[in-house]
Amino acid sequence: MPIRVPTELPALEGLLQENIFAMDMDRAVQQNIRPLEVGILNLMPNKIETELQILRLLSNTPLQINIRLLRIDDTVPKHTPVSHMNAFYHVFSEVKESKFDGLIVTGAPLGNIAYEEVLYWDKMKELMDWAKSNVQSTFYLCWAAHAALYHFFNLDRVVRDNKLSGVFEHKVRNKKHELMRGFDPMFWAPHSRVGEVKLSDYAKVETLEILADSDDAGVYLAATHDKRMVLVTGHPEYDPDTLASEYYRDNGLGLSPAIPENYFEADDPDRDVQMRWKSHGNLLFTNWLNYCVYQTTPFDLSTLSESV
Repeated sequence: MPIRVPTELPALEGLLQENIFAMDMDRAVQQNIRPLEVGILNLMPNKIETELQILRLLSNTPLQINIRLLRIDDTVPKHTPVSHMNAFYHVFSEVKESKFDGLIVTGAPLGNIAYEEVLYWDKMKELMDWAKSNVQSTFYLCWAAHAALYHFFNLDRVVRDNKLSGVFEHKVRNKKHELMRGFDPMFWAPHSRVGEVKLSDYAKVETLEILADSDDAGVYLAATHDKRMVLVTGHPEYDPDTLASEYYRDNGLGLSPAIPENYFEADDPDRDVQMRWKSHGNLLFTNWLNYCVYQTTPFDLSTLSESV
């Protein structure tokens, strides 16, 4: 949240020059405050687990948020009870006339499937186009980030020879960007994917800025200049044991997965997990809610216009 200081206080100018968010009295008294409307389009198979991971991160803020859980269609999920879906989820077609302050679109285990062969690709394209006019800022995670890059910017992913799995060190590219406020210059974040969009391809899009990347994992975070679209190729929401569960699952299926890098102590699956991404995961979601949603969204959502 911003600190509120007298309009004429000399320190205000210094704070703003350091890119610290401060609000003068004149702006503070003009603010209208209401709960934020945030949708979560959950594409993951185990929807209950993913709900908890994301809601935990969204709760780490003093902002009041109304959450609506969304599903792309009414297909019966394999790993979530139908009763849970019917009780708590809205099909996308039911909310198309609504507007949201923020929308989070999760990843999906579709990295080896061409976008056009995804069963719900047409509906996914419709939703992404809808978000441009009906959502102030959309936060795309992992597969969804690559899907958005493909749909909006014609940037196709390359399927890696081996799955990228582990926790990797990243460098902040622009320490003054709102999404990067409070980040250490170097930070860790988990990845679990087979697709990759090359850094050189991101650079072809003038409206995109790369905010954090890794020598080993490539681009981690990018955003459009208007902050209406935030693209995260990793999984800041993952629990400490999520990568371990994926590894043991794939190992049990005889897939001979590589041990997640920089994850188990001494890279030994029989030893404890090194949890070192929690603080930056929380900070990323908090910054997104504050600077990309709360600070930019109109008080009257009906006046929300299409992003360019």
